[in-house]
Amino acid sequence: MEWSGLALLILVGIGIIATGLPAAYILIAVATIGAALGVFTGTIPFSLLSALPNRLINLFDNDLLQALPLYVTMGLLLGRLPVADALYRSSNALLPKTGSAPLVSGMLLGALLGPMNGSVGASVLGLTRVVAPRLNAEGVPAATRDAVIAVASTLGVLVPPSLVLILLSDAMLSAHTSAVTATGRADRVINTQDIFHSALAPAGIFLLLCVALAWWTGRSEELRPLHERVTRNEMVLAGSALFSLLALLGGVATGYFYAVEAAAVGAFALLSAGLISGRLPGPVLREVLSDAIAITGALFALLIAATTFTLVLRLLGTDRLVNNLVGAIPGGDIAAVAVVLGVIGLCAFVLDAFEIIFVIVPIVIPPLLIRVADARWVAVLVLLTLQSSFLLPPFGYALMMVRGAAKNPAPFRKFVQALLPFLMAQWMLLVLVLLVPKLVHIGEDAAANTRNPASTLSKEDFEKRLQEMLAPPADIEPK
Repeated sequence: MEWSGLALLILVGIGIIATGLPAAYILIAVATIGAALGVFTGTIPFSLLSALPNRLINLFDNDLLQALPLYVTMGLLLGRLPVADALYRSSNALLPKTGSAPLVSGMLLGALLGPMNGSVGASVLGLTRVVAPRLNAEGVPAATRDAVIAVASTLGVLVPPSLVLILLSDAMLSAHTSAVTATGRADRVINTQDIFHSALAPAGIFLLLCVALAWWTGRSEELRPLHERVTRNEMVLAGSALFSLLALLGGVATGYFYAVEAAAVGAFALLSAGLISGRLPGPVLREVLSDAIAITGALFALLIAATTFTLVLRLLGTDRLVNNLVGAIPGGDIAAVAVVLGVIGLCAFVLDAFEIIFVIVPIVIPPLLIRVADARWVAVLVLLTLQSSFLLPPFGYALMMVRGAAKNPAPFRKFVQALLPFLMAQWMLLVLVLLVPKLVHIGEDAAANTRNPASTLSKEDFEKRLQEMLAPPADIEPK
């Protein structure tokens, strides 16, 4: 029955594409089919399904999940307040008066507000509202406009403390714990702050590449910038917002603030500013809070459904199959990581980043970390792959959101052509980090990642420790 789990994964992908239903519905339905199949064939004793309630209770006994509704609320508030508009206009006023200025300002705005927006969808909506009209007014082709907005909306994925980064950090912590337990290595299990810090250098490199490409695109198209006057109040608002956001992001990235604390402070500050300025009257505030509850509920529903689905796969023995397949990958660390990243990239054609984190990462990353000791390196590579999935034609989430939000979307072929330089830069960065693991350890002693760096395991030791990891856990032992 081990291979039946892979068939269930394929069924999930088909269901998402064919029905258009939310992924949580498809995951629950397929998990039910898998559980029924396992019970009917005798593979899964019915009593083992009683482990599900305990797993769900333990799942929500996690303080980090408190950050989700707070960051969702921050993203919605940023869409209602004039912060983004003031930052964009002020950036245009300070940059050299060339056709590249609006494109560069859009990229910088995406990098600054993306982590606070909490999600790529919120960033797309915000940038479409603020940036798209001005790019249209300056004669920017629709394809270039849509490409810049799509790329800028994903920059926040790499910058702490984005929702994707928070959720991936939690998944990597669980995966690394399982791997350390199985191998007996003396590694220090990575935490959220470790991954935040490790992502900073790759995020900075990609931001510089995107800004350079935006500047070059503006120069090559010989755009004529608008000379809008920026009021003193707008400059003050932009300056105070810039200082606050950089302090908040810097505090989280360097470990002075926890993600939940930063989210609470940011949401409270935006809410207070909106109420004091009168921009959040009762009906608007109720709409914002209602949307925040709906989006948060959708994320939690997906988390519950994915946890149920992965439990069924585990009971069917699919995790053992995947572990054996990962263990059989020939070559060293780079080869093993490249193959697993390729699998995640294929999943990105039918699953979005959150679904990959909740469903795929718990299956393929623990056995990978048995072979590869550098968990930070693996975490950043997975993060870069997830960020790339948002822009992956033809079903990338950012692409679909941009085309849905734009009033006059560009023809898809021209859109992809304008996006191609940014995709190439993204893939080049992914390959660079894959070949140069030290990039994720800039600013720290790479040896600090583990107390005793893992020595190369023999094939016999690897098989022995893999079987120890696969021993049935106590929480699903039959009574």
